Amino acid sequence: MKILVCISIVPDTTSKITKEDSNNFLTKKDLTFIVGPYDDYALSRAIEIKESNENVEVGVFHVGLEASEPLIRKCLALGADYAFRINGEPKSSLQIANEICHYAKENKFDLILMGKEAIDYNSGMIHGLVAAGLNYNHFSPVMKLDVIEEGLELQIETDLGKSTIHCKLPAVLGCQEPIAEWKIPSMRGIMSARTKEIQVFEMKTNQSNFEISTESVNETNRKQIQIPKENLELLIQALKKDIQFN
Repeated sequence: MKILVCISIVPDTTSKITKEDSNNFLTKKDLTFIVGPYDDYALSRAIEIKESNENVEVGVFHVGLEASEPLIRKCLALGADYAFRINGEPKSSLQIANEICHYAKENKFDLILMGKEAIDYNSGMIHGLVAAGLNYNHFSPVMKLDVIEEGLELQIETDLGKSTIHCKLPAVLGCQEPIAEWKIPSMRGIMSARTKEIQVFEMKTNQSNFEISTESVNETNRKQIQIPKENLELLIQALKKDIQFN
């Protein structure tokens, strides 16, 4: 069984966000980047499946620049067998999905896992686009994943609560907690990851037909006002009229 885990590299939520005065773009040089938390859940579950079945191999896939390789190597230290990086800076979810589809068509995978969304743009589109491009079964958000003889047993979140379903392979899943516990690299894993190759390929899809020319950061001042629950009418007025409080 071959599992491909697609990861995103996103700013750490504890990073201080600033912007350039010249063009109003976010300043990336002061940001700390991490693997997307939901992608971490997907990778952790894939590694758990591998640890329970010697016939499973796990690959990590990322579309991004060379600066992302230390975080990709961390994924290898956690237990992934190999990694692939598509060199480039994608402009849209569709472009990333196309890169995943191109690679997956050339290298057949039984199961493609990724987070339900990235925590920077929160689009939550890529797993659906990949499933459509590959004609794979698709579910998101997945809270529990077990491999069974018939394929997969999943627990997914729905508008009504939780549903347990059976799904045949191949499949693309968008994952979220509590599908697995986050893993911490062991010293043995860190040493082993140093010798694992990160294969790099150039992007096969054309650049998106748009580019960002300006990017704005909304800045608002908090009113820092507490409205007692007995006076909800005051809250309603504030929401309707955005009135000023003295």
